[in-house]
Amino acid sequence: MFAISADGFKWSFDGKWVSFLATPTASWSNDSNTLCVLSSKGGHFQPIGKMLLYRDWMKWAPSANKLAYISGEGRFFVENKKTTIADIPILKQQKQFTPAGYVDLDLEWFSPDKVIVARSNENKEWKEGPVPTMFTSLYAINISTGVQKQLSFPKGNELDVDPQVVGSKLTWLRKKGKETQGGVWVRDGLSGKQHKWIKRVEEAPVFFNL
Repeated sequence: MFAISADGFKWSFDGKWVSFLATPTASWSNDSNTLCVLSSKGGHFQPIGKMLLYRDWMKWAPSANKLAYISGEGRFFVENKKTTIADIPILKQQKQFTPAGYVDLDLEWFSPDKVIVARSNENKEWKEGPVPTMFTSLYAINISTGVQKQLSFPKGNELDVDPQVVGSKLTWLRKKGKETQGGVWVRDGLSGKQHKWIKRVEEAPVFFNL
């Protein structure tokens, strides 16, 4: 493993592990970084997998030493981006949950056994020119049963991004194609009603738990 710096430190729920990204030189880090974990006392270090340099693409479970991350190398989002769950410390094979033909481009824990992802079809046909927009929808993955369910249904020219969980609420940003502004949507749980909460914003809100 080659790295010149570390970034994106995050503690597990019980404070026994810290995860971070070991990053190589600038151009290389655009295509591949190593997700690592280190025990709180510094005695146990493990490289977990390869991923891009997006801090929101790695998140600890709310009440277990499970680390969800989007694995895969290559700076373009068109292929090879898979939601992966690792039990820390790694004692058995990691599980990937993204079906063949799809890419996951963001994730959020909803509960100890459910992960929300922003998912799109792969686009392996693209080779050069303007990078295509990946039109993502939200899906819920039950990591215990493997059952997956589509949660949001944006129109053909819309995409749902940046899922966030606040208490029992699920929020996300919905926008059109290349437009910079969109609307923030809120849903009650995974099966409740949804509505547009905020109009014309450029980024999803940041929530703080007090």
